[in-house]
Amino acid sequence: MTTLADRWNIQPDHIWLRGRQPEHVVQEGEDGIVNVYGYPEASAVLTDPEAFSNDVDRLMEGDQALTGKEDRDGSLLGVDPPEHTRMRKLVGHAFTPSMITRLAPRIAELTRNLLDEAGGSDRLDLVESLTYPLPVIVICEILGVPTDDLSLFREWVDRMARSASGLFDGDEDVDIAAAQRRVPEMLDYLAELVADRRKSPRADLIGDLIHADVDGERVTDRQIVTFLKDLIVVGHATTSAVLGNAVLCLDAHPEVAARVRADRSLVPGVFEETLRYLAPGAMAARATTRDVEIGGLAVGPDRLVMNWLGACNRDPRQFDRPHEFDPARDPNPHLAFSRGIHFCLGAPLARIEGRIVLNELLDRYRELRVDPGEPPVFLPLPFVIGVTDLVVRTA
Repeated sequence: MTTLADRWNIQPDHIWLRGRQPEHVVQEGEDGIVNVYGYPEASAVLTDPEAFSNDVDRLMEGDQALTGKEDRDGSLLGVDPPEHTRMRKLVGHAFTPSMITRLAPRIAELTRNLLDEAGGSDRLDLVESLTYPLPVIVICEILGVPTDDLSLFREWVDRMARSASGLFDGDEDVDIAAAQRRVPEMLDYLAELVADRRKSPRADLIGDLIHADVDGERVTDRQIVTFLKDLIVVGHATTSAVLGNAVLCLDAHPEVAARVRADRSLVPGVFEETLRYLAPGAMAARATTRDVEIGGLAVGPDRLVMNWLGACNRDPRQFDRPHEFDPARDPNPHLAFSRGIHFCLGAPLARIEGRIVLNELLDRYRELRVDPGEPPVFLPLPFVIGVTDLVVRTA
């Protein structure tokens, strides 16, 4: 059986994408890293923030650190309670599912506009025309960023992606922190935007964050800027990747695509099953804080633990027929949005965008077939599965 991963040579080292599981659900590598491939084992790690810290940078040296301490003030990434708890309450007060739900009509309008701009040919560059620009536009509209400035954000995100890619292409001149620090103008822009909102309040996410109050505590301008930067970079990358992955999954399973066209109630299931079957975030890292046991393996403190979510999402102990793509799978408790206190804050937004985009594509085009003459190009990052180029034939 030729799998989707074999067909397009997706991450050759990720054997679970090819219908196989690692020999052991928990393995200790020669480098001392503990790799977790099992669903219950990873779930236990992700839901125990006391034993497994989200601050993995403290185990890194020099340029291998993802961020500096100053870069994490206001971030939900790489931090632990109580800082994480406090910040999550503050930003969660403004970034609510009900607020995201109100965006649905506008997301549908933006999707239609982008597809109109792509033209009526039988060839669609899906990433260039839709899955790349849409998440950026949506996030920027949530923030109240002027439309004329949207191109700036795309340039900044591109620059960060190129910096990060250089790390794994053997570019010794690129350090991990540079992936974000090479865009100081974005941080300056966001700081000016926050300052402007303090002077002239508006009904947008920045205004909500400025006035967010939990137990009498407010968010500082610096914290708001850090949170917005993370939202733009991580929120955009994840949503863009999963939208492209969903189209790839449907292309690889034409019988499923036919079922979904005939029964649109399956569309939300397509999005969830894509998150399980071809999760954009392949790994979630943690650092042990004390002696622990993971799947029977004794692990000491200050050890890096890599939870391979793509493998966990295909663990036969949790999922029946794990290597089948089934949009009717219910329940589908995948780990693509993580688990526990670090569950993805932007999950409701990603889910609404996914449902809307898939329905709009199915409404507009009779076919969505990957052009064999123009195979998809995948991100060169080992921890992210998503396309940078995806051309589909629509008729």
